[in-house]
Amino acid sequence: MQDKPDLGTVAPLPRTRRQPPTVRLRRLAAELRRLREEAGLSQTEVTEKTDVNLATLHRIETAKAKPQLRTLNALLDAYGVTGDRRADLVALQKEAKQRGWLHGFEVDLPGPYSAYIGLEAEAREVINYESLFVPGLLQTEDYARAVMRGVRPTITDDEIETRIAARIQRQALLEGKAPLRLWAILDQAALSRTVGNDAVMRNQLAHLVQHAQRPHITVQVVPFSAGAHPGMPGSFLVLKFDGDGPDAIHIDSMAGGLFLEKEADIQRYNQICEHLRAIALSPADSITLITSLREDH
Repeated sequence: MQDKPDLGTVAPLPRTRRQPPTVRLRRLAAELRRLREEAGLSQTEVTEKTDVNLATLHRIETAKAKPQLRTLNALLDAYGVTGDRRADLVALQKEAKQRGWLHGFEVDLPGPYSAYIGLEAEAREVINYESLFVPGLLQTEDYARAVMRGVRPTITDDEIETRIAARIQRQALLEGKAPLRLWAILDQAALSRTVGNDAVMRNQLAHLVQHAQRPHITVQVVPFSAGAHPGMPGSFLVLKFDGDGPDAIHIDSMAGGLFLEKEADIQRYNQICEHLRAIALSPADSITLITSLREDH
């Protein structure tokens, strides 16, 4: 006699995992939220001006849903967005589901449309490892100018000033009542190379010490005595966000900025961060080293 199937139990359905928002989708969400605020509209007022309901608008602005093209157009109409700015956002909507991308940050690209700058503005914390430079958020203007001229000998004065203005705007994230939390890890090589001249380096190192003592900024130096370490292949940034969204990894290269979004890559770079923190000097000892290097100039 065959056993009868047990009709009183139901096999559990396989759990599906919701894909985290892509960099493009998060960027689109941030831009739409910013545009609404620039227009002086509340979410409720937007729903009254368009056919987009409140729940949908909330999901779009938190990167939990990709807006349909007609929804996006309705929002852009409400915010009075036209021309190139509108075209950029429509292009972003079409590519919002794509994961991992290479983006060259050309000097004439408007700041609001720089993917990294936008994500940095949305992040609650940035971990920045640098092997050759002082992190951009902690650079003085003179140091930044000297870096730009050294890295790109053909750069024009206008291009430099555009980039300096963008950098100053980024550095404003470290101010205010709820500043961006920054954990900067530098190879000693970044501090030992004279950029510009001795005066530029003295001011830069003093600036670094001053910021390292602020409560929301941590600076650690990986000394030469640490030998070979996981940061030697190159610089990178880990951006962390509020909520349950994943981190984003940004890597600079001569070809542009590469975003990594795979879970395995995110875990790997977070592990590298932990290793670098462990082998670096303590924040207090790092300040002591930076101060001594300043005296050499």
